[in-house]
Amino acid sequence: MKSYIDLNADVGEGIGNEVQLMPFISSCNIACGGHAGDYKTMKAVVELAKNHSVKIGAHPSFPDKESFGRKSIEMSCVALYTSIKNQIKTLVKVLEETHMQLHHVKPHGALYNLATVDEKIANVIVEVMKGMMLRAKLYVPYNSVIAKLAIENNVPIMYEAFADRNYNDDLTLVSRTENNAVIYDHNEMFNHVYQMLSSNTVKTISGNMKPILTETICVHGDNPKAIELISNLSSKLKDKGIKVS
Repeated sequence: MKSYIDLNADVGEGIGNEVQLMPFISSCNIACGGHAGDYKTMKAVVELAKNHSVKIGAHPSFPDKESFGRKSIEMSCVALYTSIKNQIKTLVKVLEETHMQLHHVKPHGALYNLATVDEKIANVIVEVMKGMMLRAKLYVPYNSVIAKLAIENNVPIMYEAFADRNYNDDLTLVSRTENNAVIYDHNEMFNHVYQMLSSNTVKTISGNMKPILTETICVHGDNPKAIELISNLSSKLKDKGIKVS
């Protein structure tokens, strides 16, 4: 059983709940212009994270504000590389102004999901990490294509799992087009997370138990019940002797 776990949330996406989220999380993923966010929102969220001693990550996506980064966009590898690099650079500039460091990078939405299974997309992200010589970690799903590529290329990783999302048997996330994709009940969510932490397994949507490892747990900041879910999860984890850190 783990004695501590990193708890992360996606922020700076225009939801406006960062003030309420920050006390309960230990790292955050800041939208940096691809699907949401601009200099002003990044600066505000970085200041909040600094005040709460929350680790800061970049949350790049396909350049697609219209669909909130949740649709796959046809792009050349060069164009995608440039887009991801520029998004991260924008946040790094804000961090330098605030005397803060980039802790991690976590792709968003369709970019994240594709990198789980698509070697071409995964390779672009890994090459950005190498090309920028980032000392940051890459948040990746367990046993994914991007995790394997990152390890092969000596890019440091943290395995991530999702508190408020259900899993398919292949450990991909259930599509948001399905009714059972997102978990809204706090008891169901805690049981989902506690099983992953206590037994290194996850119950998939078909009822099967699959092996999984996680070092950081995400609750989506745009979940309509995000504050209730994450505060409840944080409290219950502490009750079980698991520190959010």
